[in-house]
Amino acid sequence: MTPRQRWTLRTEHTGYTVRLSPDGPWAELHAWGPHGVEDGPSALDWSHRTHFITPADAAPAEYVPHGLRPFTGADLIAARPGSDRGVWWSFQDAREEPGALRLTFTDDVLGLRTTLCYATVPGTDVLHRWTELTCTGEEELRLERLDSAAVNIPVTAAARLTYLTGQWSQEFQHTQLDLTRGTFTMGSTQGVPGHAYAPWLAVQDATAPHDAPAPAYGIALEWPGNWHITAQAEPGGAVRVRAGRVPHEGAVRLAPGDTLTTPRLACAFSPDGLDGLSRVWHRYERRLAGERLHRPRKVLYNSWEATGFDVDAGSQLELAEAAADLGAELFVVDDGWFTGRADDTGGLGDWHPDPAAFPHGFDRFVDDVRALGLDFGLWIEPEAVSPGSRLHVEHPEWVYRIDGRPARRVRNQLLLDLGRADVQDFVLATLDRLLTGHAIDYLKWDMNRPPTERGRPGAGPADRLDLDAEHVHGYLRVLDHLRTAHPHVTVEGCAGGGGRVDHATLARTDVVWPSDNTAPLDRLRIQYGFLHAHAPHVMSSWVTDAPGVFDPRPRSLAFRFVTAMCGVLGIGADLRTWTPGQRAEAAGWIARYKQVRDVIHHGEARLLGSPGDATCAVQYDAPDGRRTVVAAFSTGPLDGAPLVPGRPARLRLRGLDPTAAYRDAATATTYSGAHLLHYGLPCAWTADHDADLVVLTRQ
Repeated sequence: MTPRQRWTLRTEHTGYTVRLSPDGPWAELHAWGPHGVEDGPSALDWSHRTHFITPADAAPAEYVPHGLRPFTGADLIAARPGSDRGVWWSFQDAREEPGALRLTFTDDVLGLRTTLCYATVPGTDVLHRWTELTCTGEEELRLERLDSAAVNIPVTAAARLTYLTGQWSQEFQHTQLDLTRGTFTMGSTQGVPGHAYAPWLAVQDATAPHDAPAPAYGIALEWPGNWHITAQAEPGGAVRVRAGRVPHEGAVRLAPGDTLTTPRLACAFSPDGLDGLSRVWHRYERRLAGERLHRPRKVLYNSWEATGFDVDAGSQLELAEAAADLGAELFVVDDGWFTGRADDTGGLGDWHPDPAAFPHGFDRFVDDVRALGLDFGLWIEPEAVSPGSRLHVEHPEWVYRIDGRPARRVRNQLLLDLGRADVQDFVLATLDRLLTGHAIDYLKWDMNRPPTERGRPGAGPADRLDLDAEHVHGYLRVLDHLRTAHPHVTVEGCAGGGGRVDHATLARTDVVWPSDNTAPLDRLRIQYGFLHAHAPHVMSSWVTDAPGVFDPRPRSLAFRFVTAMCGVLGIGADLRTWTPGQRAEAAGWIARYKQVRDVIHHGEARLLGSPGDATCAVQYDAPDGRRTVVAAFSTGPLDGAPLVPGRPARLRLRGLDPTAAYRDAATATTYSGAHLLHYGLPCAWTADHDADLVVLTRQ
């Protein structure tokens, strides 16, 4: 095989080798795994004998159109309007640069050029893949399917799929399925990634034991709109996964001369199982943060659960004073601060501080908060509008709607068509006015309803619009503007909790809100799933009152703090009701968090067990190896000391130097690394001690 027919892209520890197929005009995967895995016969090789399917249907193809692959799932379906569907292309050329590859295929009859694009992400084990589609003919094309890429993974008998499921208040539930044959698919048509599934998937060989690391392959789609991920267990012992965006209108028109670029698909590999794969994703997301990674994520207080819509300067300042006394660094006023917002039936779109809530002026209120030593933040929902608001009265045409059909209200509100340039300009002007007119350091962007009647009357035939992509591009345009025009402002992403968490959003925000559910045991399970896919430095988490809204199961204030300290610590409780003892304990936890947050946010995280175990933890190791932080939890019954002789629970740590000594200053105990790796860290749980934050210093 000549060099022109095979190419290897190398990440920090892995290689991804692509070749031209000997069976037809397509590219296929030769090898993906540790460096050197490409040296030898491909694990994806097959007999090249087919019955009732074509060679392309059985091949480990990187990207194949309908026409060449008619039966087992094509990645691209294209046609001229009114003509037969199908692409029959030929290989044109390959362009290789350090860390990048472009393979181009052309169909001169249809008038389509397809370029498969690859790029490694320096300093990570992540490879980006995407596709560029160009109409080269004189007639427009209709693209019914336009996936970003497909990945192929050899398995012995079945594929073990790990994915993140849920609903509102139960996002990021760690879920597994063994796929022997057939098709598995997940996605969203809600205009955002959604609460039901995250655009993330991990694949392992199902024959690997659950109690030992098995090589793990992962993908994540960078797209904050409609999407799908589909896994197919195919004949011959392989699983093929394809992913891409899903146009709201069912198809996209591509005009002569135009090029459509699909969303990027991030592909990752780890030989160390799901836990190792999670660290690959964490390193990748730290790289996405760029220089902003080194800005400390400040301890936040948010007033929503304390006051709801009942916002006034006096009560907010009372909460701000209490938060400052505890050591909080940032005070955020949530929903309810603007004109017409007495409840969820009005006000959205009229983004001006309510003079009745701030009788001495909003700037005076902000100055009073900042005088306490706190930064100031504000909640906003830029895509939403309330019927009856001034904005809706002046611009009813700005909302998604279908002529002759009723406009359904979700959460008593409508959704602005952010794909329109004039709506984008309004949102940009609103944010510029707020952020330049007031001393605001933090912005929480929320989005609390999906598009329902998603139409744009007067814009031409509906089947020629691409509303989902236009909304995404408008959303990203606004976030990009915030980064460049207001770089000092920290941006939090939220969509009714974790409804819009994807790499395109994470590349433009500083933190995201995984769920509206802060009940400690529920939250622990949510965060366990979240940390498989996303990094601690982007995970905002609050300490709230017990028993709270969602879960009455008792857990201590310590448990609630240690849970929230696993990411970016926030507080959402009504501090006015806390006892002096609770406030003193909280101040102690906040002080401890500030001492170790650099390790939590920049270190290597390891998930020790799961919330389904009686004892579990998250271990964080500093980049220089000098400190290890263990956030440990008892999830079992809180029944005090055992009634029969017993021993403390043990957490076996990982990744330590067995020859080194590690000291816990809080207990004046020194452990060898070998002891912590073999026997584990002891945890003596009682009814009054159900969580701990252990800091080990390497001697």
